[in-house]
Amino acid sequence: MKTKAVRLYGANDLRLEEFDLPEIKDDEILVEIVSDSICMSTYKCAILGEKHKRVPKDVSENPIIIGHEFAGNIVKVGKKWQNQFKPGTKFAQQPALNYKGSMASPGYSYMYFGGDATYAIVPPEVMELGCLINYEGDAYYEASLAEPMSCIIGAYHATYHTEMGKYTHFMGIKENGNLAILAGAGPMGLGTIDYALHGDINPKLVVVTDVDNSRLERAREIFEDEANKCGIKLIFVNTKETSDPDKYLMEISDGHGYDDVFAMAPVKEVVEQADRILARDGCLNFFAGPTDTNFKGEINFYNVHYNSTHVMGTTGGNTDDLIESLRLTEKKRINPACMVTHIGGLDSVIETTLNLPKIPGGKKLIYTQINMPLTAISDFKNKAKEDKRFEKLAEIVENNKGLWCTEAERYLLENFR
Repeated sequence: MKTKAVRLYGANDLRLEEFDLPEIKDDEILVEIVSDSICMSTYKCAILGEKHKRVPKDVSENPIIIGHEFAGNIVKVGKKWQNQFKPGTKFAQQPALNYKGSMASPGYSYMYFGGDATYAIVPPEVMELGCLINYEGDAYYEASLAEPMSCIIGAYHATYHTEMGKYTHFMGIKENGNLAILAGAGPMGLGTIDYALHGDINPKLVVVTDVDNSRLERAREIFEDEANKCGIKLIFVNTKETSDPDKYLMEISDGHGYDDVFAMAPVKEVVEQADRILARDGCLNFFAGPTDTNFKGEINFYNVHYNSTHVMGTTGGNTDDLIESLRLTEKKRINPACMVTHIGGLDSVIETTLNLPKIPGGKKLIYTQINMPLTAISDFKNKAKEDKRFEKLAEIVENNKGLWCTEAERYLLENFR
């Protein structure tokens, strides 16, 4: 079986290559990959190479396949797993393995298992850990985006609160509380808004800040009506356009402050603002992972002592979080498509990955079985002048509030292979 894949050989050294996969063993599974969304973590992996903690030191001799937010079809099942998995069915993938203390993970560590490929071999530890998941949804992209959504869901589950005089932690955001999502109009911020509105525990107030009006306006278009239906007050704030952002944010909360604050960017000013607007027993979740190992921000420890404010961070979600994301998506309670702004084929992965911080917009969704330049969904209509297929894609997404959807995916897979 031949596969075509983007492989990492070292820092900034990605190559699109075709090569043979070995025959699967009795405890392995062969899969066809259909979709993979590109994560900022993959960019970090690509620029660091063997210095990344999950990348093998011998990657220059034994390159790994990048990409970890992927979904597709099961093609062939080794004897050990034939009672659990069947050829022809869809799968979703939880990449956070933590197998016997190993840091190995798909998209970072395996020669034959990663998301930016046409075919891959699933190693036995993935099945042993329950990280290969049978998926019955309609769209592949929803299974790919279940991984980033699981990170968001995990952050909500890991957030906690306390009660005076009791040594008990109550997990989750504060019900009917005030929630602030700082630097929150990016792709992960949009998913965070979606879950705030449709998760099992809901705040009464959600304030989303950013410094980019176009991103804030897109978030407003997607969520404002939905928040009204849910009975949740949703406010968007450009912190660059107010002379005293802290004071303004506190006024919005009627002076109470915020019971939960998510800092969605590894920026010193964002983290310090998050600390300053916390209410009593407020929980600051530092969501965004920095590349700077010495990243620091000032925290008010007077408030830690006397107001029980607390800081925590999460990186990734677990398998339960991913399954919850899949189930909420299947029930149409959340829509991960809100994160996606660009679509591309396998041939666009290298340039997209290495330039990810410079490309505006949200999630870049890759379909590995096609060739297609990375294209903003908002540019489909303009692209139709050169390629009539984009005219139909533009029509489909325009009828869906400008969001990627199952119908668009089906058209793409039928017409762009």
